[in-house]
Amino acid sequence: MSARPAIRPHRIFTRVEWAALRAGTPMTLSADEVERLQSLNDPVSLEEVETIYLPLSRLLSLYVGATQELFQATRTFLGDPGGVTPFIIGLAGSVAVGKSTTGRLLRALLSRWPNTPRVALVATDGFLFPNAVLESEGLMERKGFPVSYDMPAMLSFLSAIKSGEPSADAPVYSHLTYDIVPDAFDTVARPDILILEGLNVLQASPQPGNGEDTAVVSDFFDFSIYVDADETVIERWYVERFKQLRETAFRDPRSYFTRYAELDDHDAEEIARDIWRRINLPNLHRNILPTRPRADLILRKGPDHRIEEVALRRL
Repeated sequence: MSARPAIRPHRIFTRVEWAALRAGTPMTLSADEVERLQSLNDPVSLEEVETIYLPLSRLLSLYVGATQELFQATRTFLGDPGGVTPFIIGLAGSVAVGKSTTGRLLRALLSRWPNTPRVALVATDGFLFPNAVLESEGLMERKGFPVSYDMPAMLSFLSAIKSGEPSADAPVYSHLTYDIVPDAFDTVARPDILILEGLNVLQASPQPGNGEDTAVVSDFFDFSIYVDADETVIERWYVERFKQLRETAFRDPRSYFTRYAELDDHDAEEIARDIWRRINLPNLHRNILPTRPRADLILRKGPDHRIEEVALRRL
């Protein structure tokens, strides 16, 4: 019996091949705007935006237009005048891989396409359980794992967005205090596009086996993106970011990590690597990396933060 051919659901593009798909899309961000949108220790050049993110914004604009036509066809069939159904993009990847920068760049670019002026960006950090709950459940060492999130609240938020509710509230998370901000919410009001950024947003849950449906976050996505890099490279980025935060945010007396502010380089690196290997690497292996094949698009980064190849799902 001949071997079954390997299924390759994604088509791979080099930087040059992907850049050609820009197809004349005008650049709508300035160098200063790009600099403001990048995260700590995640440099992005104007050339990177033109090569990678402009073609991606063009692809997403085309997807949004086609999807809206499909939604309109369904509303016509049902005799429901309705309104615009928000297009939801899931953005996944490891800690320190650059998801936040990718999300902000996409929000800025997509909001300048004429058919999608209202683009919201929400991080799933706001749906983490408060530290008091995590501590009571013995889950502080598993913060960022799927079990640490209030999934019913996240699903309720996405359902409200997708069903066209006038607004939906997302809880606010503070990276300074490393906790949920009590009674604080970001209100999202009928966006054209919602980008949901988080570690585990592409996870699928096993069905209960009793015939009942079990909703998962990715059920609400119209498109999904995974930001990828070698784990040894991500670990280096994580350590570099930790050491930079030691010189900045950790020095704020309100910071949860203020105890690390006076560490020397050697001790700071040792602690950062310990946190990475105890918490972030197991989460990457068990929960995040296995979801990569489910993404519609994979952005593969090299050691210098530049995206080296793009994989677009074709199956």
